[in-house]
Amino acid sequence: MAAGSTIYKVQLSIADMDRNYYETHEITIAQHPSETDERLMIRLVAFALNASDRLVITQGIGGDDEPELWEKNYGGEIELWIDLGQMDEKRLRKACGRSEKVIIYTYNTKSATAWWKQYGTTFERFKNLKVIHLYTEGIEKLCERSMRLQCNISDGELSFHSERGDVTIMQERWR
Repeated sequence: MAAGSTIYKVQLSIADMDRNYYETHEITIAQHPSETDERLMIRLVAFALNASDRLVITQGIGGDDEPELWEKNYGGEIELWIDLGQMDEKRLRKACGRSEKVIIYTYNTKSATAWWKQYGTTFERFKNLKVIHLYTEGIEKLCERSMRLQCNISDGELSFHSERGDVTIMQERWR
């Protein structure tokens, strides 16, 4: 954890009708000083979309050798590697070589579209890669130091509910 990180406590109740997954998670998450509230919340979105008893939110921006989230099997091998934003080819090659499955969630439409146009065809060789763009407008309004979030997922649409309001997140699979 980087010096100056802000610690958030989250109670995240997930009702995922697409995967028949219903669970409440108590999460402690550190926000790096350079990380925006939007990006912090997108880490929680990625967690909700892939939630399991072994999925872990890692150091995030401060951890160069780790993804944003990962799931390891009981032998310590990485089964799922999740990153946010626009990865460079070197990091992506490393992720795909170390993990059974890699998911990149992009979220800034303008920069993500430019990144995908530049690298999308290059990434075709990675058979264990999924790239999903998230439309997350207004999600930062739900961010507070202590959060109680209800997440509903149905037909690929995710909605977050809290005392601060409701936000719907749409997904578009690019690969």
